[in-house]
Amino acid sequence: MLLKVIIVLLFIAVLISLSSALVFLMKDLGNSRKRVLYALGIRIALAVALVGTIAWGIYSGQLSSQAPWDKQLHPERVITLPANQQPAGGQ
Repeated sequence: MLLKVIIVLLFIAVLISLSSALVFLMKDLGNSRKRVLYALGIRIALAVALVGTIAWGIYSGQLSSQAPWDKQLHPERVITLPANQQPAGGQ
């Protein structure tokens, strides 16, 4: 549960950083655009942290796919049809 909260917080921080870069871009029209570059640099660092957190969650087993179409994780849900039947809506 804590990992999911961290992921949501990192995602919100990425959005805030991206929107602040947009504000700096609009405000600093004639000035040097260092604030935009710093904000985008922070966004990249936060995005890397977000991807790393998701990868660590998948690797540690705290995050997993529960999608019904994922046959590798849910082999008991796979329906096998006899060879003489076609699936519904078949051609």
